[in-house]
Amino acid sequence: MVYVSKTKFVVTTLLLLVACFDVCRTQGMLSGTIQAVAERRGLSKDDIVKAFENNLLNMFGLNKRPTPKQDIVIPPYMMELYIKQKQHEDDVRSHIKVDGITTSTANTVRSFHPEEDTLSSGQLSKEHRGNHFHFNISTIPEHEVVTAVELRILFKKNHTLGKRETDHQEEKQRINIYEILKPVAKNRDVIKRLIDTKLISHDTTWETFDVKPAVQRWRVLPEENYGLMLETVNKDGRPATQRHVRMSRSTQEDDNIDSDNLHQEQPIIVTYTDDGRTKRSSGNNRKNKKDRRQRLKPSCRKHELYVDFSDVGWNDWIVAPPGYEAYYCNGECPFPISDHLNATNHAIVQTLVNSVNPQLVPKACCVPTDLSSISILYLDENEKVVLKVYKEMVVEGCGCR
Repeated sequence: MVYVSKTKFVVTTLLLLVACFDVCRTQGMLSGTIQAVAERRGLSKDDIVKAFENNLLNMFGLNKRPTPKQDIVIPPYMMELYIKQKQHEDDVRSHIKVDGITTSTANTVRSFHPEEDTLSSGQLSKEHRGNHFHFNISTIPEHEVVTAVELRILFKKNHTLGKRETDHQEEKQRINIYEILKPVAKNRDVIKRLIDTKLISHDTTWETFDVKPAVQRWRVLPEENYGLMLETVNKDGRPATQRHVRMSRSTQEDDNIDSDNLHQEQPIIVTYTDDGRTKRSSGNNRKNKKDRRQRLKPSCRKHELYVDFSDVGWNDWIVAPPGYEAYYCNGECPFPISDHLNATNHAIVQTLVNSVNPQLVPKACCVPTDLSSISILYLDENEKVVLKVYKEMVVEGCGCR
């Protein structure tokens, strides 16, 4: 028989009490409404909302609450990514999944529109100025690891060409994307390096190019970000008539396009990064989790809890979703704890001690034991569109701890 001193036993049980009370207190915050929590703690609702907002901003990795302009247009591609990511949430818990792109462990996607040309007219020839565009990617946090970058350009048929030119345009054209390493005088060529090349058809279509090497260099040497250059050549390698590409917001065409479409048809750079918060799935699929949830008895089980972002006035910068079903765990952990309550050995011992002396230590707490991720599309402090996967946001299973 093993003997334990009374002092050591009391200290151990006190530690158990502190741990359990801390978990239960946190769980109480999740299970109550903002008003109920305010009343329970003797605080104003504004104080609770402020604390809630600060905690969520920290989770989002934001220093302050974004206050975007009302006229910001969300790139359709970013909305498509968000919708596709939600469809894959059953399989991909913490990472962004994109067909045709190796995104690795990326859990964050950002989009960047071209900005005003930083090069003076004397640094580029007239020909080069028409094919040049510049992206400011300095808002990507330094600690994030870039896993993939794509340049997306909409190529459209040029209906203003003559018949002979149109016949030539029907042939496939090669598009070369260069990074400008150094601008020079307008009568000389710039110093550039080829980043990606692709043959494209004559149809109106979005094409993607891998420009990760350029973005990687700009992150290290932001002062040498002179932008990218597009070159169109025919099958013989000679310069070809460029199809309609909307290179900048200031470019106005005679197509009576409205400002929203003008913005949506611009080239964009899309970056995929890992902020270090991701972790791989445990390997359990939704079906197994659903089976476990169905086996839980009412004593300790999952309850509904919908988080509405409009409750804290965040619906102006969170694009989607408007809210999400977070759920919470609540219920008793009776002695003896059944296997289906998914209890730890610690919880079993704690409940055993409680059954002998309820005044010494409380019962184990009903807490989340299985959590899944959600995808959120939002505007950050710099009015950049961001798609991020946040882990451990939705309760999938409950148990005694």
